[in-house]
Amino acid sequence: MPHVLIAGCGAAGMYAAVHAARMGCKVTVFDANDRAGHKLSITGKGRCNVTNACDRDTFLQYVARNPRFLYSALSRCAPADVCAFFEGEGVPLKTERGRRVFPQSDRAQDIVQALWQAMQRAGVTVHLDTRVKKLVLSDETCTGVLLADGTQMQADAVLLATGGMSYPRTGSRGDGYRLAEQAGHTVIAPQPSLIPLETAEHDPQEMQGLSLKNVTLTVTRGKKVIFSELGEMLFTHFGISGPLVLSASCRMEPEKLSDYLLTIDMKPALTAEQLDLRIQRDFAAQKNKDLANAMRGLLPSSMIPVMLKRAGIAQTQKVHDITKEQRRALGTAIKGFTLHASAMRPIAEAIVTRGGVSVKEVNPNTMESKKIRGLYFAGELLDVDAYTGGYNLQIAFATGFAAAAAIAERLHESADQPDGKE
Repeated sequence: MPHVLIAGCGAAGMYAAVHAARMGCKVTVFDANDRAGHKLSITGKGRCNVTNACDRDTFLQYVARNPRFLYSALSRCAPADVCAFFEGEGVPLKTERGRRVFPQSDRAQDIVQALWQAMQRAGVTVHLDTRVKKLVLSDETCTGVLLADGTQMQADAVLLATGGMSYPRTGSRGDGYRLAEQAGHTVIAPQPSLIPLETAEHDPQEMQGLSLKNVTLTVTRGKKVIFSELGEMLFTHFGISGPLVLSASCRMEPEKLSDYLLTIDMKPALTAEQLDLRIQRDFAAQKNKDLANAMRGLLPSSMIPVMLKRAGIAQTQKVHDITKEQRRALGTAIKGFTLHASAMRPIAEAIVTRGGVSVKEVNPNTMESKKIRGLYFAGELLDVDAYTGGYNLQIAFATGFAAAAAIAERLHESADQPDGKE
């Protein structure tokens, strides 16, 4: 039986292990952590956004880097296939706003447990607390791994699915990058993606803890719009966070943050003219009140002082004293609240890692190295990342499946040859 070694017991590694074993391979998985799926168990704030319920072409629109590389993998393992897998393993799923798929239980641990049990039933051997130190290479072929304790394991194929560098406390230490470089692969410098942003302005601090729903965040670079979506975000003590901000961050270059302008439309459902009419109606009913008190039906209380300051209006000014120009300035501030990113938060706070093994050196159909035969890659280790919303986990599952299928097919074909050679 062909033997496959997998470094990494996360989403990509476990999914690949299950399918490789079901396709007739002997599979052994190693992970430096003391438990399987550590990072997977905390994704989606512990709920686990398993995938995004869309078709392949729609999916690729939400991939920030190297989407074409995923065309084949997503064709063979689409979101519908991932959903069918988990429901077949006894995990009922549900689809929420934005096509985001979660377990009905809202428990990420159910996803981890389903993968673990599927591995056990398929006969996969798992060694936790076991770190892969080096790849064993011979004649441009990977023939096994050397473990940290000095044990050498022989294999017919090796899959690296060790993850990136986000959430290092879950075991993402960058080991896969080192192993890939040992094999002669180019590793694009890891950087944070899906990451909160620090802002040059202090206004977010004054609204710390305020969560916004149904607002539009637009990011421009010069005259070019690089991101614009409706959704949710959050003001924090350092700047801004939340789903919209995380997705926007993966379109921004960390070393050129000063080039970007972030604009929040607090009332995207209203045109500027409709908003002005709304303000006029609110003010007409409260002519003798201080402006700050008259705006409580329009904006959250912590936002009112900030918006008035942006519009150049005193909080204590009476409603009946507001000029048309001041009213228009207030509307402009509400529909065009601008911020400048000063920094991305540390990579340890990133949901995924941008960068990794260059996809130019990996076969997109099989996930096999173009440099070293028998060496495969899957998941976050590759230089592919996407928006928040289940896309990155789907990439892990799809690339894991592609690698497993290719390994099983190649090894079985090799075994069928009379002399054991291809």
